[in-house]
Amino acid sequence: MAWDIFEALGDVLNGVDLLSGSSSSSARLNFTDKTSKKKKSKYVTEKVSAGLIAVAGVLLFFVFKDPLPAENYTQTLIVASLIGAAISGILFFLLNLMELYYFKNFFKLLLFSGSVILFFIALVLCVYFKSGVFI
Repeated sequence: MAWDIFEALGDVLNGVDLLSGSSSSSARLNFTDKTSKKKKSKYVTEKVSAGLIAVAGVLLFFVFKDPLPAENYTQTLIVASLIGAAISGILFFLLNLMELYYFKNFFKLLLFSGSVILFFIALVLCVYFKSGVFI
């Protein structure tokens, strides 16, 4: 008997929705959705890129303030650059899967991608030279 009451109530609510019109209810939903969203910052990509470049600059300063070991330093820099590029490629792939890797123009794409690649190269170099495990 209780199920019959809920079914009847559901039918009544469906009828009320049909009589009130679906366009007005969807318009109200869209209006409330727009007002409840937070306003996003206009320059998010540029701020993130500038932060990554600043952190990469600090890390590269710590790496290159002392002279590098004379033995195979060119090969070490190339391998660290390839590892950093591979890690950033994995990050780009994950961002693409989550549908967060889209940009309004090509400059923002280049700026963000270049800063992420530079950050990961600097991070790998810092870990490699400052940890002492690999030398």
